[in-house]
Amino acid sequence: MTIKYTKDHEWVKAEGDTATVGITLHAQDALGDVVFVDLPQVGQGYAQGEVAGVVESVKAAADVYMPIAGEITEVNEALRADPSLANSAPEGEGWFFKLKIADASQFEALLDKTAYDKLADEA
Repeated sequence: MTIKYTKDHEWVKAEGDTATVGITLHAQDALGDVVFVDLPQVGQGYAQGEVAGVVESVKAAADVYMPIAGEITEVNEALRADPSLANSAPEGEGWFFKLKIADASQFEALLDKTAYDKLADEA
């Protein structure tokens, strides 16, 4: 199990040919209290970089981008029911969706924790 990060502040955890995606601790700090999430539809395919969802907070709304190409296999219904999970456990129970990885090289090209932390510190 490896976790990588995007410049758009999503985290991606790969396990075999499946990846779990959510927003980072830095992203939820910037957004503030999350009040609504719009999750993608199971079975929908996306290219890397496409908007796959939206997260809304009391301060702002932000797109959730597809960190790598793939097909949505599961969405977090608990997050839909309780959007505050994106604040309380952004890199755990507050995950957004799972996908079947279409191109493993896209995952490998994402940021590791050290590179992401540097990016977040400069933001």
